[in-house]
Amino acid sequence: MIAAPKFNRKANQEFARALRQRVNQYFEDNNKKRTGDYRMAIKAIVMFSLYFGPYVLMATIHLPPALYLLCSTLMGIGVAGIGLAIMHDANHGSLSSKRWLNSALGYSLNLIGGNALSWKIQHNVLHHSFTNIRGLDEDLEAGNILRFTPDEPWKKRHRNQHIYAWFLYSFMTFSWVLLKDFVRLKKYQDRGLIQGQGVSYFGAFMTILVSKVFYIAYMLVLPIAVFGYSWPLVLGGFLIMHAIGGLMLAAIFQPAHILDEHEFVDSDEVKEIQDCYESHQLKTTSNFAPRNRILTWFVGGLNYQVEHHIFPSICHVHYPAISKIVRETAEEYNLPYRSIETFGGAISLHQRMLKKLSYPETTGVAA
Repeated sequence: MIAAPKFNRKANQEFARALRQRVNQYFEDNNKKRTGDYRMAIKAIVMFSLYFGPYVLMATIHLPPALYLLCSTLMGIGVAGIGLAIMHDANHGSLSSKRWLNSALGYSLNLIGGNALSWKIQHNVLHHSFTNIRGLDEDLEAGNILRFTPDEPWKKRHRNQHIYAWFLYSFMTFSWVLLKDFVRLKKYQDRGLIQGQGVSYFGAFMTILVSKVFYIAYMLVLPIAVFGYSWPLVLGGFLIMHAIGGLMLAAIFQPAHILDEHEFVDSDEVKEIQDCYESHQLKTTSNFAPRNRILTWFVGGLNYQVEHHIFPSICHVHYPAISKIVRETAEEYNLPYRSIETFGGAISLHQRMLKKLSYPETTGVAA
């Protein structure tokens, strides 16, 4: 099992109790479920249509190269839309009050090249439990190619990371299709995390293997062998789709936690975090573009990362409403509530942090 720093449950407990009581009261007063509603059904139809619609068109009509690549572009946007707005809530159990529906839609990640089990351990168990804690939060790991925390040892290759980072981000979803899920599965088995999900290693391995084979078959083999497209065109469209999906996902998740004003913890150095879970999330997370309704709709409310991290079991359709409660309660207890006005501003701040971490003198634990 993993060894992790403990949160100080006595720290900021009045804030934590008040916040949870007020959010619970909001749902009770408004007679609302904490899960999704008809809006999630509409969104699911749109996102799946954005991904599978172009594929059906490519399969039924032999498109010229330019239109084929346009369809691949739309599918890339669909990859991001399914991942951010559908799969994410489903695997948190917040999309629907029906457990089977959450489970079924959670596996939509397998349909677009990833793996639901691997993602739930990486995201739900590690990232949410140990946000910005080096050695536990895998969102801070980039194979020593990128440096996301001042506690990560500086290497010469980091010197220009602010230049090449976005190129590497474009491979984020492409890596799902290759070895990443298999590598993670072995790692999680060694750390005792697979058993906690109620599955066997063999069963999990076979699920990954079968879903990868199915994905490669319908994305690469069928377009070439059955639909009659040339392999360079199919491979090019595949790369474009994943580059777009990866860039969009990185643009949403990276500014939420990798900014100069966020706190970082090194699990090798800190054994007790002097915050409760809720206040730790406030210090390691930022919202952005809260008034951008189109962005909020498409990214599944993940521009409200503060609310999502404190209340991951609440569907994202409720985040704008409860954000007012979270902000007011944080301010009442003199705790930070970070919200960047624009999406562009958030990207700029993340870029600035990448550049700051490209220098060897940027070291130390900020927490």
